[in-house]
This record gives sequence, structure tokens and C-alpha cells, in this order.
Amino acid sequence: MDRIFEFKGAGKTIVKIEGNFIRLKRKGALNFLNHGLDGEKTIDINNMTGIQIKKANFFTNGYIQFIFMGSQESKRGVMAAATDENTVMFTKREQKMAEEIKEYIESMLVNKSRPQVAASVSGADEILKYKELLDQGVITEEEFRAKKKQLLGI
Repeated sequence: MDRIFEFKGAGKTIVKIEGNFIRLKRKGALNFLNHGLDGEKTIDINNMTGIQIKKANFFTNGYIQFIFMGSQESKRGVMAAATDENTVMFTKREQKMAEEIKEYIESMLVNKSRPQVAASVSGADEILKYKELLDQGVITEEEFRAKKKQLLGI
């Protein structure tokens, strides 16, 4: 999913999702006050350990925070999140975009955490393969017996 999300209500931030990377580009006076001249921040989704979202309401903006090894999760509310470089602020109107980002990243994290099961070959299967090689004349009887002993651990 290569997508661009533009958050304009609570500080101008462009969030680009490009393959396994999230790119945050901040613009505007509010972001300058909170983050200075940070430039563009790139986060590898493979290094992320989680994502936190605080929904916007009538009184306060919401935020989406990208959490990874070594980052500090914001536990002090919206004001602390506003200055966190791994956080994007949004208004109630922009909440759907933030939730779409969260769902995409969570699906990537779930797929990342599933163990990849490698096809294992049993010793008996290996012996059968070597027997076929013996029958075809590719290996000698002596080579076959040596490999069979090795596979059986004798």
C-alpha cells in the first residue's frame, strides 16, 4: 500500500506509507514550534512494536503514535504527544485517516509476527532420495551406506 495522508487540522503533517516505511514530513508554524526543523522522519514498520491511537473529541485533538524499540510511548496525554517526533496529531475530521493507518500497520505487524514454517525433510525421505540415486547409478553402494548411517545417526 503506497498512500499519502495529509493531516492539516492540528499541525500540518504528511504521512507517506511506502512499502515497509512510514515517512513523516512536518510543515507549518505549529510543527516548527513543537519539532523545530526536523525534516522528514522515516520509520521502518519492521522495527515497530506497536501503534497507539487516541481518538479526537469535541474538546481535544487526537494522535497516532508509532512505537518501536527505543522509543518512549507518550503516557502524559495530548500535550506531551504534540512534541513527540513519532506522533501525528489529528482533528476529529481526520480521525478516519488515522484509523486507516493504524489498521494497515497492525496488519503488517500481525503478518510479521507469524512464524514462517520451513518444510522439513525427514531422515527417511532423505534415505529414499539417496536410494533413487543409487538405483540410477549416480552414487555407489558404499556412498549410499555411508549417507544412510549419517542420516540415521549410527
